[in-house]
Parts: sequence; structure tokens; C-alpha cells
Amino acid sequence: MTVVRDETMPIRSSSDVVLVRQAVRAWAVAQGLGLVDQTKIVTAASELARNTVDYGGGGTVRLEALQEGARRGLRLTFEDEGPGIPDIARALTDGYTTGNGMGLGLSGSKRLVNEFDIWSEVGKGTRVTVTRWR
Repeated sequence: MTVVRDETMPIRSSSDVVLVRQAVRAWAVAQGLGLVDQTKIVTAASELARNTVDYGGGGTVRLEALQEGARRGLRLTFEDEGPGIPDIARALTDGYTTGNGMGLGLSGSKRLVNEFDIWSEVGKGTRVTVTRWR
């Protein structure tokens, strides 16, 4: 697999969440993802960027345009140095929330992408990597 382009963006506020959504949409289009795949990766990105601000206290997202033979995709890595997630399995359960949301952010994002990986350590932060292929 080859990374043909990558960029890191800060996520500190709601306005950054909007910029992340716009960038992910543009990158998805450039990678040739269809409208449904674009919508799925943008929705996942929006949820994960919002979590980065709300629960992680801000962080970054790394966008990577991927190529593997004829296959093209987009990988996003969200990182923060927030409080971490004490129980990842519980956090991935539909309906679980520590805030005022519906509890579909992490679990919903996982369903919207082809590949999903999460690492978190209490007191150190969280990293979520998602990939959508066309």
C-alpha cells in the first residue's frame, strides 16, 4: 500500500470540525470515491472530529490518500492527548455515551468505514484510524 498524499490538520474547535468535513469530502472526491462512500467517510470524520474536541480536548487528524494496486482509499487518523477511554468495548456499544449525545459516534463511525482501529490509554489519549476504500 502506498500513501500518495498526506496532510495533518488541527482540531481545536467546532469551526475546525467543519474544515475537517470539507477537507475529507475534497480528498474523497479526489480519490474517486462515489457519493455514498463520500458521505460515509465524511459522516465518520465528522463524528470522530467532534469526539476529538468534546472528549479529547482537541487534537489532530491525519488524512492519507492510499493506493494499493488499482484500489484507492482514504485513511484518517484522529489523535488527542485527552483523558483516554477506560473501557473501549463499552464505548463501542450502541447507545453508550458519557455526554449528551445518542451514543452512536464511535460505533456508528465503525459501521461507516471498511477498516477501524482504536487505541486509548487512560491519562494518555486516544487514536482512532478509519479507512474507506472505493
